[in-house]
Amino acid sequence: MSAQAAPPCNGPPHDRDSLLAWMADHGIAHTTHDHPAVFRVEEGLELKAALPGLHTKNLFLKDKKGQLWLISAAQDTVIDLKRAPALMGSDRLSFGNEALMHETLGVRPGSVTALGLINDTERRVRFVLDARLWAADIVNFHPLTNTATTALTQADFRRFLSLIGGDPVVVDFIGA
Repeated sequence: MSAQAAPPCNGPPHDRDSLLAWMADHGIAHTTHDHPAVFRVEEGLELKAALPGLHTKNLFLKDKKGQLWLISAAQDTVIDLKRAPALMGSDRLSFGNEALMHETLGVRPGSVTALGLINDTERRVRFVLDARLWAADIVNFHPLTNTATTALTQADFRRFLSLIGGDPVVVDFIGA
């Protein structure tokens, strides 16, 4: 895809409404479903069962050298933080703190999402995407808040990433 990157992301951090407006302005089709706040994958299983596509779990991490990472994986994927560095090309991983998460992705715990990469204008966060999500027809992410789920076709998700300059490291967490 040869879309130009980054200019649409300059300015103040995006919130849910401005993110969805930005996607609409850039021809990224999406469907957003409002729901009660969901803080952990297990809490939203019934809700997600009614929505098509793969649902996600997202981890905001920092490695020993200070590099920030966002892993987005299918909700049932087991992420072994001891094995993940070798798969991702990182150093030893630990969870990033809330202040750093908000500073870079514009979200709070429970709302971590690949869509938050729109707020990382300095590209401080390396994005790791589960191979299952990269291959899924429809992917579902929080739209910067855990009170909704936004569904995107794979083509629209890839367009989003291209427009923001998000180049994922695609990892097969299941087959590794």
